Amino acid sequence: MSNNFEKLKNVLSPIEYWVTQQKGTEKPFENKYWNFFEDGLYVDVVSGEPLFLSKDKFSDPCGWPCFSKPITQVTIKYDTSNHLDIKKEVISFFGKSHLGYLYEDGPKNLGGSRYVINSAALKFVKVAELNENGYRNYSHYFKPTT
Repeated sequence: MSNNFEKLKNVLSPIEYWVTQQKGTEKPFENKYWNFFEDGLYVDVVSGEPLFLSKDKFSDPCGWPCFSKPITQVTIKYDTSNHLDIKKEVISFFGKSHLGYLYEDGPKNLGGSRYVINSAALKFVKVAELNENGYRNYSHYFKPTT
């Protein structure tokens, strides 16, 4: 198992490793995707598994990217490390990466969930690059409606 962690240390940046493997949290407002709204797909920086669609991302004053729902299954685990503030940790299903936290105070018109996700746990794939990056099955989410 430690061999896998060593491989990840060589592939990921220090902040990506710290966030995804050591449950770190990057600084608010000082991360790549908190105020980024281009059309595309957000995937796990470790495994490449699809996680969130840009159409499910919304502006939130917290300083991190926020989504109303994941596109695929994620794992929710109670983080009880701080007994005064028990949180719902969001973990990628296949990559087992720490992504961020789930809160139930999101916009009601979007279902009420607010997935607050670290940019360092994500890789963004533009709509125009979905096919060449192996995400052809997700391009239909971005077709114009008539």
